[in-house]
Amino acid sequence: MLRFSFKQRTLPAAGDKRVLRPVVVTLTALAIGLWLTVAQATEQVVRIGVLAYKGSEAALSDWSPVTEHLNRALPGRRFSLSDYDIEGLREAVRQERIEFVITNSGQYVVLEAEFGLSRIATLESPLAASPARAIGSAVIARAGRGDLAALTDLRGKRVVVVAPDAFGGYLVAAHEMLRQGIDPESDLAALEFLGLPMQKLVEAVAKGTADAAVVRACLLEEMARTGAVRVEDFKVLSARSVQGFACGLSTDLYPDWPIATTRHTDHRLAKAVAKELLSMPPTPQGFAWTVPADYQSVHELYRELQTGPYAYLRETTLQGLAQRYWPYLLIVFIVLAGSVMHLVRVEHLVRVRTAELRRALAARDEAEARTRVHQEYLEHLSRLSILGELSGTLAHELNQPLATIGNYAQSLVRRQETGRLTVDALLDASRQIAAQAERAGGIVHRIHDFARKRVAVRNRLPLEGLVREAVALFTGMLASAPAVVLDNRLPKGVEVEVDGLQVQQVLLNLLKNAVDAVQGLPAERRRIDLTLERNDVWCRVSVRDRGPGLPEALRARLFESFFTTKPDGLGLGLSICKTIVEAHGGRIWAEPNTDGPGLTFAFTLPVDETVNESAAR
Repeated sequence: MLRFSFKQRTLPAAGDKRVLRPVVVTLTALAIGLWLTVAQATEQVVRIGVLAYKGSEAALSDWSPVTEHLNRALPGRRFSLSDYDIEGLREAVRQERIEFVITNSGQYVVLEAEFGLSRIATLESPLAASPARAIGSAVIARAGRGDLAALTDLRGKRVVVVAPDAFGGYLVAAHEMLRQGIDPESDLAALEFLGLPMQKLVEAVAKGTADAAVVRACLLEEMARTGAVRVEDFKVLSARSVQGFACGLSTDLYPDWPIATTRHTDHRLAKAVAKELLSMPPTPQGFAWTVPADYQSVHELYRELQTGPYAYLRETTLQGLAQRYWPYLLIVFIVLAGSVMHLVRVEHLVRVRTAELRRALAARDEAEARTRVHQEYLEHLSRLSILGELSGTLAHELNQPLATIGNYAQSLVRRQETGRLTVDALLDASRQIAAQAERAGGIVHRIHDFARKRVAVRNRLPLEGLVREAVALFTGMLASAPAVVLDNRLPKGVEVEVDGLQVQQVLLNLLKNAVDAVQGLPAERRRIDLTLERNDVWCRVSVRDRGPGLPEALRARLFESFFTTKPDGLGLGLSICKTIVEAHGGRIWAEPNTDGPGLTFAFTLPVDETVNESAAR
C-alpha cells in the first residue's frame, strides 16, 4: 500500500510575483509538452532508411529537407530518417523496419532483386546534366605521385575502397579497371576495405597509407567546400571530362539515387509520397526529385561483373549453368527434336525398303534367270538395308537422352510393330512433332528479343512494320483479345527515325487502354480501329475504341503524371507515352469520336524525309 506524506510549507504572499512567475512558466511548458506527446502519439510514423555513405550526421543533414517537406505536405503522418551502412540498410528492409529507402543506384538494384523494392522517383542533382548520368567513381591519388596518372598504373599498388559491394566506392571503378585490363582482385599489391564513412579513404591517401582510393565522384569537391581537404593536393587517375558534370571522374556515369518503396508499404501512401516529391521545390543547394530513371545500365554493370543479382553467373552447379545457358540449351532441344523427326522418317523408309528387298530375294529363289537390271536393283536395295541397320543403331543410341522428346517417334514404332501404322497416323504424328518444334523455335526467338540490355538507339524503320509487330505482340499476350483492325493509308516505303521499342511501348499502352474501355461491352462495340496516315511531313497513328468515352474535364488531364481514372492505376502510363512521343519530336492527344461513343488517341511522328525522298526517286 502506497503512502503519501506532505510537509507543511509556507505559501507565498498573494502579491509575490517573483515566486508565482516560475510556477506559471513551468506549468505552461508541461502543458505544451503533454500536447506534443499526445499529438505525436496520434500520428502515423513513416520511416525512411538512408545509406549514410558520409556518416550519420551528414546523412541526416543532407536528407532532412525531404522529411520536412513531406511532414508539411502530408499532415497526420510523421516522416523520420534512419541512417544505415550497406548491410544495415539491407537488414532494415528484410525485417520491414522501414517503409521507404534512399540509396545509391547500385544497392537499389540489389534490393530490388532480393526484396522487390519499387522506385518512385530519382534524385536530380545540380552537379549533373541528367539524372540518368549522375553517379560515378573517382580514383584519387596524391598530386605529387608522378608514377600514377592512369588506372593502368595501379598494377602492383595498394588501393583502398569502401566494401566489396559498394557501388560508387568500388564496383563502378572495378568495372572500368577490368575494361582497361586491370583485375583489382589479382593485379593490385593490396585491396583493402575500410567501410563507411567514405572520408576515411581520402584520409588514407592523404596520410600515405594507401597509394590510391576509390571514392564516389564529387566527394572530394564536397570535402573541399567544407575545408576538410584541398582539391589541389590530389589528382584523379584517368580523368575524363563529361559535359554538364562538374566533378573529377574516372568512370562512366550511372543514374542518380532513387527513393523506393518496400513491399509492405501501402500503395496509397507510396503514390502520395511520389506525388509530393515530384512537386517538391529544389533545395537551396539545387537538389530536386524527378520521374524514375532507367537503371538498365546498372543491371548491365552487375551482369558483366557477375555480382549482386547476377552472382549466379559465377556458379558452376547444374542449376547455375542452366540459368546461364538456358537459351542455348533450348536451341539444342529444338535441333534434337528435328533430328528425331528425321530419324523416324528414315526408319520408316528403311523398313519399307527392307520388306521390298526380302520379297525380291524370294522372287530370285523362285526364278533363277534375272536380267542385269534386276541385279543392279537388288544391289541398290542391299545398300539401303545396310543404311537401315546403321540408322537403327543410331536411333537406339539416341533413345535414352531423347526419351522426353521421342514420345511421338516411339508411338510410330509401336504402331509399325503391331501392324497398325497407316499413312494418316504417320502424317498426323509428323505434323504434331513439327508443330511443337516450330512453337519452341518461336519461343526462343521472342525470349531473346525482350530480356537483352539494350540501350536506347534510334534507327530508320518502316512505321507499318513497327505497328504490325506491336499488334501481333499485343494480341499474343491476351487470352481473348478483341479484334484490332489496321487501316494503313501510308504511301509505300514511309520510314521514321525512332527507337522502335519505345514507339511499340506507346502503341501497347494505347491498345491496353482501348481494351479496358470496351471491357464488358457487346461484341459489336469491342472492335478497336488502328489507322496509319501521312499528313505533309508527319505520320499519324490513331487508336479508336467504342467505349463510354470521357468528359472534357477528364480528357484535359489524361496526360498529367499520377492522374488516372482506374481504381488501381498509378497514372504514369499516358504521361510516359507523352514523354516518349515528344522526345521524338511528335505530339499526342485524345479526342471524342465524332460518329459515335468512345475515344480516339492519336500521336504524330516526323517522317524521315532523306529516306523517303530517295525512295521516291
